[in-house]
Amino acid sequence: MNAAGFALPGRRPDEALTLRQRVTVCYPFAGDAIGGSHFSVRGLLSDLDPERYRVLVVPEVPGGKIAEHFADFELLTDPAGATVPFVPGEKFNPSKFVSALAGLSKRARFLRRHDVDIVHSNDGRTHATWSLAARLAGARLVWHHRADPDALGLNLLAPLVASKVLTVSTFSLPKARFWSAANKAEVVFSPFDTDIEVDRTAARRKILESAGVPDEALLLGIFGNFVPRKRPLLFVDMIAELRSRLDRPIFGLMFGKANVPEMDRRLRDHIAHREMQDAVRLMGFRSPGHEWIAGCDQLIVPAVGEPLGRTLVEAMLVGTPVIATRSGGNGEALAGDTGVLVEPKSAAALADGVERLVAEPRAAQEMVKRARISARQRFGRKRHAVSVMRVYDELLGRQPALV
Repeated sequence: MNAAGFALPGRRPDEALTLRQRVTVCYPFAGDAIGGSHFSVRGLLSDLDPERYRVLVVPEVPGGKIAEHFADFELLTDPAGATVPFVPGEKFNPSKFVSALAGLSKRARFLRRHDVDIVHSNDGRTHATWSLAARLAGARLVWHHRADPDALGLNLLAPLVASKVLTVSTFSLPKARFWSAANKAEVVFSPFDTDIEVDRTAARRKILESAGVPDEALLLGIFGNFVPRKRPLLFVDMIAELRSRLDRPIFGLMFGKANVPEMDRRLRDHIAHREMQDAVRLMGFRSPGHEWIAGCDQLIVPAVGEPLGRTLVEAMLVGTPVIATRSGGNGEALAGDTGVLVEPKSAAALADGVERLVAEPRAAQEMVKRARISARQRFGRKRHAVSVMRVYDELLGRQPALV
């Protein structure tokens, strides 16, 4: 029997999993767009004990962006191939779930053939395409939930198939109800390189030159995939609001892009409608992201229902003040007065937060110091890896390693 009470056909017994044997953990990925979850998983894999764990990464698209992102690890081809398009930030509805079931038997055979002990899934469609295959193959399933608590899969499928549910914040935990995964869920904060150091002056100069803006400009950045939940249009409205208030050049720097053509069109049309073509710069994706965050005077997080934004924590680590909506996991990340929280869906409230930090530079610097200390204490990669390895060992009935 596995940790969820399901029979494990054809599997070696738990008592055979000694410390001299490596556990095989499979990390499948749907689609081919890189997001925060991919950076989190890469950080985890880099810190797993290679003497205890064999890592298999299974991207849906061979040779794609995700495959390249995990090129340092053992890569295997998804036996079922691509099924339905997957776009980060889009809801995973029932029809997509039915489509995702194609290839169930192929994936189950794949897991048995490679003697996979644990499947660790990290996004909506990966949960749907691999969770039932994991159960059919007799593997444990770690369902890593990085979305809001009302997600369909978390509430309908995870209670049945997940051996363990990990969430990135308290906000994301499943609600306790008759049919719920709450009794097998816990919070494990995402991993970050807490030792990063950036020359903020040099980073700012790099942005000034790249964006072609004057030295005295106030640089306000937003980072990520521009999906509706991120509220990119609200960011544009905030820039327009600030331009009417402050007597200095204000520039909104949008690092990322809209993966859906309709969202890209709406964003560009909105910039033109607000006559912000001269004030808003579409910077595209820039890497490494934390260096560009460090070059901004403030990071703006207008998102609602965001479980735990990576860029928010990265800003805390590199010393960039954060203005975020009081929504989702933002307040949890910025606990202890480590950022400015404002009412959601309000461009005026975001602008108020920006003005407050501009008017009180000493208070802003004290806030930045608190933020860096807090982020280093709570979001370290080692701490994350130890927590996940403990979960793996508990699911397999193994003694945890000494750390």
